[in-house]
Amino acid sequence: MDLAEAAALADEYASQGLERELATLRSQWADEIEHAARDQDYRVRALAYRSIAQFRFRQKLVLLRRGLEDDSPAVRGSSLIALEGLSRAHPGDINAYRPLLHELASRDANVAVRRLAIVCFKNGTPARETIVILDGIAADDDTDAEVRKTARSVSTLLVKKSRQQG
Repeated sequence: MDLAEAAALADEYASQGLERELATLRSQWADEIEHAARDQDYRVRALAYRSIAQFRFRQKLVLLRRGLEDDSPAVRGSSLIALEGLSRAHPGDINAYRPLLHELASRDANVAVRRLAIVCFKNGTPARETIVILDGIAADDDTDAEVRKTARSVSTLLVKKSRQQG
């Protein structure tokens, strides 16, 4: 079994609530994920970061920072997908990475990475500075239309969340 297959199995275990099996699989693959995250090949690194979410590896959140700062857009994207997945159950994860997410959403050269960073904010708390940044992105005519659309919808969602909390 390779890492991709193990990650798919871990996702299946998690979906079925098979916590013991998932924990066993995590322990078997923890070192492999760490090793893969440092591989020279961006495809291997991307798989490693994507698998963090599939394994529900909360202990590997610190490792995600490396992925978010990687030179490869594929690795940054996989890390964002992992962060988004993990933050569904733990919105505080977004707060831990908020400044870096602001940077990725505003300035990343890759449009897909920008959109993924923006999507992550929907799982976090409705921080005022995030809403302001998203509104700025949505209003910038020089920004890709899909990025603007995503920023607008996530900003609207965060404003609704803030009104419900306040």
